[in-house]
Amino acid sequence: MGFGALMIPSSLLAGNAIDPAQALLEGMDVGMKKQLSDVALTAARAKGATYADVRIGRYLNQFITTREKRVQGISNTESFGVGIRVIANGSWGFAASNVVTKEDIIKTAERAVAVAKANAKITTEPVQLAPQKGFGDVSWKTPIEKNAFEIPVKDKVDLLLKVNDIALQGGANFVNSAIMAVNEQKYFASTDGSYIDQDIHRIYPFFNVTQIDKATGKFQTRRSLSSPVGMGYEYLNAAGNNKVTGVVTRYKDRYDILEDVKNATADVAQKIKAKTVEPGKYDLVLDPSHLWLTIHESVAHPTELDRVLGYEANYAGTSFLTLDKWKSKNFQFGSKLVNIVADKLQPGSLGAVGYDDEGVKCKEWDLIKEGVLVNYQAIRDQAHIIGLKESQGCCYAQSWEDVQFQRMPNVSLKPGTTPLSVDDMIKNVEKGIYIIGDGSFSIDQQRYNFQFGGQLFYEIKDGKIAGMLKDVAYQANTQEFWNSCTAIADKNDYRLGGAFNDGKGQPGQSNAVSHGSSTARFNGVNVINTARKI
Repeated sequence: MGFGALMIPSSLLAGNAIDPAQALLEGMDVGMKKQLSDVALTAARAKGATYADVRIGRYLNQFITTREKRVQGISNTESFGVGIRVIANGSWGFAASNVVTKEDIIKTAERAVAVAKANAKITTEPVQLAPQKGFGDVSWKTPIEKNAFEIPVKDKVDLLLKVNDIALQGGANFVNSAIMAVNEQKYFASTDGSYIDQDIHRIYPFFNVTQIDKATGKFQTRRSLSSPVGMGYEYLNAAGNNKVTGVVTRYKDRYDILEDVKNATADVAQKIKAKTVEPGKYDLVLDPSHLWLTIHESVAHPTELDRVLGYEANYAGTSFLTLDKWKSKNFQFGSKLVNIVADKLQPGSLGAVGYDDEGVKCKEWDLIKEGVLVNYQAIRDQAHIIGLKESQGCCYAQSWEDVQFQRMPNVSLKPGTTPLSVDDMIKNVEKGIYIIGDGSFSIDQQRYNFQFGGQLFYEIKDGKIAGMLKDVAYQANTQEFWNSCTAIADKNDYRLGGAFNDGKGQPGQSNAVSHGSSTARFNGVNVINTARKI
């Protein structure tokens, strides 16, 4: 689950199978949710809870897959229930139920308090919860233009089969395509006085094209250059000003899947003929469609405070960014060009919500400023550890039946402030490689030493693209890599990448997250040939 680009989140397959039309039916009335939440909060207090929050959630998922000329699967699911979290005797307790009635909610709240009191017997320090004002009755909704669930399944199937046909007509031997759509209808209430109703939409169209070289039996692939986004079906409607043209066409906040698959089929034919890379030091020019994954693994995960503290070690370990580095106030994580922010507000991003799953209003904050580590990602019961007076609003649970905990917000590299295009950047590179699209990766248990591949690789010679390469991967450690950043394109090149299923925790949960950047240059990075035996 560490690599989210093509894997199916478990949350997408959870829930009861439904007819697609049922997804368009109204859920429980907001007024009824408030009444039931008050029942839960009152029951929890009566049993001794000093704090309680309630999440009533309806989770709708659609997953359509095709391969070549046939449909492989159509899945429509709905999951509905309530999760109640409390503090009693200084400890957390949690319980959940898929029966959302007054009587069962009382039992669920009482069970959560019982769990908290049992945990208190082995707790060494009481929970310290950062203060949070109540917001009263508020709501937030993803600003979509077309609800993906309103688009007939047949229309989506026809589109995907057309994608496959274009690839096959262009010479591909195999092609698969899919559309994932998610709608989270979440209601949150707490003893702080918040009653928050949110309607969140996400979508991800993608494909994978494979072509075989008949002479050698070897094959090459190219995946779509789409991104999962916090948008509606309007994402599948690219216009000219939503594209970045160059060696390869990439997409901003709209996506043309038919154009992309046509280009992908041509690209994969070139990859078969491409020359293999010579290992050595290169200046790398990394497109946002590639760089998002490097940001995700080498910046976003190691700045999660629970990994820093060693509370979390699932899915590739803890973090080298220990508190002593932050306390020094001068740990040079990267070059002075590197400014990395965390946020859950950016329009179109997967993490965009108004309030997190603790009822905290979301915001943006600095993680790396002019190359220096300045902050982490923290929620209400972690804030005091790093001297914060409030949560940063990055708490999330993948469903009503999972307890919320610290999850990665959108973590993004800010664009350069000086006008700089990708073409201008390439003109200044004597020996380099231009990398587009994400690929395989490996990173150690402290998020320090890593290796990344990609989708498309272009040799740069004396400031010009000299042709396609293959078998490319680069190796570095996180601090060395980010200190080698010497140029970042301006805001006109800024784009989002991301994953539907960032895995964390035990039991594991999936989180949808985006990472934005403009194209960036990194000097003197070690490149290996992945096809050669050591």
